[in-house]
Amino acid sequence: MKLIFISGPSGSGKTTLSNQIVLKIKNGIVLSTDNYYKTGLISKILSKFVEGYFDRSISFNYKLFKKDFNYILKNGISMHERSYNFEKKKLKNFLNKTNNINFLIVEGIFAKEFSNTLCDQNYFFLELKINKNECMKRVIKRDCKERGKTKTKAENDFLKSWVIYYEKFKNKSNKNNKNEFILSKTTDIDQILKKIYS
Repeated sequence: MKLIFISGPSGSGKTTLSNQIVLKIKNGIVLSTDNYYKTGLISKILSKFVEGYFDRSISFNYKLFKKDFNYILKNGISMHERSYNFEKKKLKNFLNKTNNINFLIVEGIFAKEFSNTLCDQNYFFLELKINKNECMKRVIKRDCKERGKTKTKAENDFLKSWVIYYEKFKNKSNKNNKNEFILSKTTDIDQILKKIYS
C-alpha cells in the first residue's frame, strides 16, 4: 500500500489536494487528522484556556488515529468514518466499509508529526507552501461558515495557528522520509502523481 502524507498550515489546501488525488487514483482513501481531536470534559476545558489548543499536539487523539491507520495498513480496508464537530466539540463515529484500499492519504496539521513516528515505512510527503494572506482568507471563510466563529475570532485564531505550525517544525526535517515534495500554487499535481506511481 502506498502512503501519502499531506501537510501545511491551516488554509493551505490540504483537504482540497487530498480530494483531487483521490479522484485521480484508484482505490484511495483519506484520513484527515481534523477528525481525530480529543473529546470529553478535559478537552473542553483545555480548549478554553490553552491558546491555540486545536493546533497543538495535546488536542490530537493519537491513539485512535493510530488504531485506524494501522488497521487500514494491515487489512487494506476501512471500517469506520469519523467526523469532528468544532462547534459542539464532539466526534461522530459511524460504520462505512471501504474495501481494496491501495492508497492511504493522511492529511492535516498533524500529518507531519505522525509521519515522523514511522520507522520502517516508505511514504511520500507533500508539504504545501501557500501565501499567508491567501491561507487566512480561506480559513476565515471556512471558520465563519462551518465553525460558527466571528470574522475577528477566525482571523486571530489563524494567526496563532500559523505561528504554532511553523514553530513546531522549525529546524526539523522528515527524518524517515525519502520522497518529499514541496508544493506551491503553481505545482503540477499530475507530475507529482507520476513520480508517486513510478
